[in-house]
Amino acid sequence: MKPTQALLEERTARVRKAINLEKPDRTPLLLTADAFCANHLGVKMSDFVFDVELSSATIFNSLQRLGDVDGTGGAFCGARLFPLMAYAKMKLPGVELPDNAFWQVDEQEIMTEADYDTILEKGWNAFSQELLVNRLKLPVADLIAATAKLPKLRQNFVDAGYVVYIGAGASITVNEYLSAARTFPKFLRDCFKMPDKVEAVLDVILAETLEKIRSQIRNANSLVVFVSPSRGASQFYSPKLWERFIWKYLKATVDAIIAEGAIANIHIDGNWERDLAYFKAFPKAKAVFETDGATDIYKIKEVLGDRMCIKGDVPAALLTVGSPEQVYDYCVKLIRDMGPGFILATGCTVPPNAKVENVKAMVAAATGK
Repeated sequence: MKPTQALLEERTARVRKAINLEKPDRTPLLLTADAFCANHLGVKMSDFVFDVELSSATIFNSLQRLGDVDGTGGAFCGARLFPLMAYAKMKLPGVELPDNAFWQVDEQEIMTEADYDTILEKGWNAFSQELLVNRLKLPVADLIAATAKLPKLRQNFVDAGYVVYIGAGASITVNEYLSAARTFPKFLRDCFKMPDKVEAVLDVILAETLEKIRSQIRNANSLVVFVSPSRGASQFYSPKLWERFIWKYLKATVDAIIAEGAIANIHIDGNWERDLAYFKAFPKAKAVFETDGATDIYKIKEVLGDRMCIKGDVPAALLTVGSPEQVYDYCVKLIRDMGPGFILATGCTVPPNAKVENVKAMVAAATGK
């Protein structure tokens, strides 16, 4: 068995070559898995969610049992911390849900139309803190204390030879803050009813958010930074609205990440086929298109394959109800058809109820073992 440092260097080189659109020794495999790991090892979900150290150890031990995985997208369960980034209520196992249930976003209107003026007057940071404490009723101090443990938890994976693909600086695009806090239907209505005010507020949020992202990248020396336009897919917006309220802010965020010398991992949910050509605006080999499978990966390859690394997109349904042979065949075909500039991964995270033998089939397809 190789020393862990040599293993880390080999795996890191494999991932870097894929991002740089070069040919690695084999296609890298990165698994982003949280609840699946708890189910895999029989850890109660309520314990997994509320203890970041337990969740990290569970993910680590699960990866160890799955085979020669190059790395992970995350080193802990972020369910409890998600509202700090997304400004949405959560239903958690052991609280609103049964102990072994999967956590859920509970979207409610926690921001009113009048709050747009408050943000313009006081700024986003001041408003968002009030929103977290007084409206979402979050134990912010406890959650921030939990985040202080995260660098050490990531380092545990690195010390064992795993690539921790996503470091510090993870963010959703700023339109998603309003989409979650206002609710998606009311945010869309606001875009029609008072577009100038919505855009002015988004500009304020963007300026403050980019400063935070720049600071996180500099302090953590992150190679890859996660950014998600979440519900920004073409399928939800007319082209005019999409350009003004989605693309403008996604592009500004990705541009800032690239300017700091990091790679932007753009986590793409939903169908973006209409607007794939927009991504040609980013410099070659400076961003990764991470697709969940709703966008045809072959169309992504056709439009962007010579400019961006593509990451994905083994479907959740295949991993849960398919056979190991079907998973293996799908992954082998994907690896062959995508060629260099491809990272094999699931479409979004490994689903909680994925069959262990199916995830191992992914590993076998990537490694040839």
